[in-house]
Amino acid sequence: MSGTSGPRILVPVGDSVTLRNTVAYAVRELTEASEDGSVHFVFPTHWQTRQLDEEAAEAAEELLDRIQTWVREDLDLEPDEEVPMSVTTALIATEEYLFSYRDYADSLVEYAREHDLDHIVFDPEYNPDGQGPLLSPIEAELDRLDDITYETAPVEREIRGRQLLTGGINIGTFLGTFVLSFLFYQFLGGFSGTFDYATGAISAGIVAAVLSGITFSGDFRPLRALRTIGRLLVYFPFLLWEIAKANLQVAYIVLHPSLPIDPSVERIRPAVPIGLPVTLLANSITLTPGTVTIDIRDREFYVHAFSQSSRDGLYDGDLERWVRFVFFGRGGFRIASLRERGQADESADDQESPPATEEADSV
Repeated sequence: MSGTSGPRILVPVGDSVTLRNTVAYAVRELTEASEDGSVHFVFPTHWQTRQLDEEAAEAAEELLDRIQTWVREDLDLEPDEEVPMSVTTALIATEEYLFSYRDYADSLVEYAREHDLDHIVFDPEYNPDGQGPLLSPIEAELDRLDDITYETAPVEREIRGRQLLTGGINIGTFLGTFVLSFLFYQFLGGFSGTFDYATGAISAGIVAAVLSGITFSGDFRPLRALRTIGRLLVYFPFLLWEIAKANLQVAYIVLHPSLPIDPSVERIRPAVPIGLPVTLLANSITLTPGTVTIDIRDREFYVHAFSQSSRDGLYDGDLERWVRFVFFGRGGFRIASLRERGQADESADDQESPPATEEADSV
């Protein structure tokens, strides 16, 4: 047990415009309580961030250090004065793969129970993976629990519509949006002359001014973008080689006298974040003969496999590793394959299990 009788609060954190006010709200909840309490600010690191992106790991630790500073500011403490309450900051789930809202919810619940915390305060702009909104689905998972309550901090949200035409413009995202828009315009026009260059620049300027605030989920980093494009150019020959090999395997099966087709639908959880990595992997699987991505739900891929060789190639994870390489560099190769993470065994167990009854499905 924690030894505290007052509020025992868990605050999941990530960089957002409302985080500062959320920290202040959590501190105020503790100081207004008549009994001692504790608050834990935790940063869930999605799918082993430390292994793949040292900059992201360092940024997370810097954010936790800033939170410690904010707590001292809110309590109006002198530099040498001790914090009169239990305040903890921590990176969590550093050895796990967090893909779906269930994974994030499970990691928070596990930490809360381990440290005897019974209440979670969410930042209203909490977006743990920086790609898509997960707060509402995470809260829906917590609704099933009896021992842990939650709330969204009553602080002002950012009005996203203001990013379109008002407020400050980030130079990096503006230039990134401008360049992409200009190149797209010229690609459609065929780089045909001075008139197209002038009208393209005007159109790209308007698009960048209006949409740069919502085009990128984070700050645009030109050097990182160039490195990603360079690795993408390396990826394409590998993808063509995989397509060629899969074509030969499918041709062998079709021409074989016994026609050894063994179709199945595989459910896999690749170690790639949502957004462009998921899109690239899903389309790469579909382009490779023998496998087709038929659906993606909760970051789980449902893939139709034509034969055992198709399944083997899927679980060996070469495409998955190379897609991680495109977005994270050589560190992307270090994460274990689907087979090494035991997903091939789980799939085999699912196929051997008897079908669920209607009563079981309804529970």
